[in-house]
Amino acid sequence: MPLWPVYTGTTEPHDGITELPAPPPWRAFDGGPVLPAPEAAADAAAVSPDRTHRAETYQATPETVQLVNAALYLRRPLLVTGPPGTGKSSLVYAVARELRLGPVLRWNVTSRSTLHDGLYQYDPLSRLYAARQETAGTHRTGGASGADDGSGVNDGSGVEHHLRLGPLGTALLPYDRPRALLIDEIDKSDLDLPNDLLNVLEEGQYEIPELVRASRLAPDGVAEVLADGTDERVPVVRGRVRCRAFPFVVLTSNGEREFPPAFLRRCVTLHLRQPDDRHLAEIVRAHLGEPDDYARSLIDRFLTRSGVGDLATDQLLNAIYLARSADLDAESLDQLAEQLMPYLGQSAPSDVF
Repeated sequence: MPLWPVYTGTTEPHDGITELPAPPPWRAFDGGPVLPAPEAAADAAAVSPDRTHRAETYQATPETVQLVNAALYLRRPLLVTGPPGTGKSSLVYAVARELRLGPVLRWNVTSRSTLHDGLYQYDPLSRLYAARQETAGTHRTGGASGADDGSGVNDGSGVEHHLRLGPLGTALLPYDRPRALLIDEIDKSDLDLPNDLLNVLEEGQYEIPELVRASRLAPDGVAEVLADGTDERVPVVRGRVRCRAFPFVVLTSNGEREFPPAFLRRCVTLHLRQPDDRHLAEIVRAHLGEPDDYARSLIDRFLTRSGVGDLATDQLLNAIYLARSADLDAESLDQLAEQLMPYLGQSAPSDVF
């Protein structure tokens, strides 16, 4: 029988992803040539100590575990919504660490982001400059313009030398196991971006027109291009990229807008709520050790305040950390905690401390 759950929500890395059953027939992909996934030792949470810590200490709820596994089994993106500070972006790092999916690919969305930004970036000006440099070198030496590497494309001015795949474009490469991709704050995007993502995430593939045209000059049609987050090159055949193992895609939203029904239908949706007292104690324990009496009193105050206004769990952790680290009397600690836990909404309710 297939393993369920593949993702368990524990802090122990394992190879359970290899036990994932075959995808539904309508979500099977056959891209190639097959690429080995990056080494698990290069776990992307390791990009920064902050991400490493968050991945190691993330406290998943039973609902989170169930829906992460549903997304993995169905090969569907996971849309994670909820108030700020509930761990939406940390989730993907925790899953990537446990399942050894390698470095997390991250796309921070803004109002100016387009699908093209996520797939690849091409710099025609740098190519033009390289071509001019080669021409100038030819005139000086009287030789051939640039060194040919046997592919029919010059070393310096070939399209592939001025193109880099973006985080989404890299995630859809034909890796032998899923990559982890975070598309952060999708609700901040232009209105068209969710619809533009539909076809790419549904088909698991895309084209790079610049490479499609250039492939006519290469005998085998293969271009070596840079992938996101690395200086290593990967092969792209005739300008077309198609995944093999559909990536684990997490899209986060703070609920600032509604999404089209067609977009929602193609996602597994997880709504994270403010944690209760038990879950908050687990979060504090994971980050800072066993909560003492004062930490538990701060947890109670945090829950009271969050009942009338938006607060983030980070604010509570900041207050408890300083309470343990700063040599202050009880009254000063209370005042400091109040200042560290301001409401995040536009208009703050009256103080409940």
